[in-house]
Amino acid sequence: MLINAVPQWQGAIGPRARGLVEGCLALSELAGHVLGLPVHHIHQDPETSDAVSGVANRAVLTGTNRGAQLAALEAPGGPVLTIGGDCGVELVPIGVARYRYGPALGVAWFDAHPDLNTASSSPSGAFHGMVLRSLLGEGDEQFAASPAVEAGRVALFGTRAFDAPEEEAIGRGLAVRTDNAVATLRESGGEQVYLHLDLDVLDPASFGGVNYPEPGGLTVSELVRAIDALSEMDVIGAGITECVGIELEILEPVIAAVGRVLLQD
Repeated sequence: MLINAVPQWQGAIGPRARGLVEGCLALSELAGHVLGLPVHHIHQDPETSDAVSGVANRAVLTGTNRGAQLAALEAPGGPVLTIGGDCGVELVPIGVARYRYGPALGVAWFDAHPDLNTASSSPSGAFHGMVLRSLLGEGDEQFAASPAVEAGRVALFGTRAFDAPEEEAIGRGLAVRTDNAVATLRESGGEQVYLHLDLDVLDPASFGGVNYPEPGGLTVSELVRAIDALSEMDVIGAGITECVGIELEILEPVIAAVGRVLLQD
């Protein structure tokens, strides 16, 4: 298994956004320790660029940052665990997985937010709130995945903060809100599964070191059980994102669970 640390922060906007770099480094160090594996650090441009056509930092996101991630995934030789950074880091590994595994790829989206805005609907222009919509092949052409993740093969788990355009996208069947990600993905015809884990799926009372905390989330033990349930499926990759904390010992069981589903026989 390969661990890639991708300390991109420019897909996020807000007072905690720059803390995503330090959070990524601390979380990837912990992941390497828990899983007993080396961490590969993927260089990301630390600078900003202008908002263009409704997307903040467009040139940074589509230039050096994307290219470095693509190069790191040319020949991974096994499952890849991507440690972000903002949720925008998931555009490349999930897009590559969709290309490699075909239309039966499902996505378990463990996130307080559905990230289903487009550049025209986003209230902030932050790409991390558009990344899943892009993976589904919609929105800005410079980000839209091709081939795209199939509509209906995304299970939104622990998701609880929606903008109206995101509700509309769900109403059209792009993604499914669920309390049972495995059942939902199986019903959709998903075979291989990518696990996206934004740590804001956790309740702030359990872990507050996230970029955009939302009340009403999971406990650590509830999250671990939900991850372990994915062992019934073929989990081919995972990402953990949006960490701004550096006191992370409470997350060791979460990382261990991600490791179990990625390394199962």
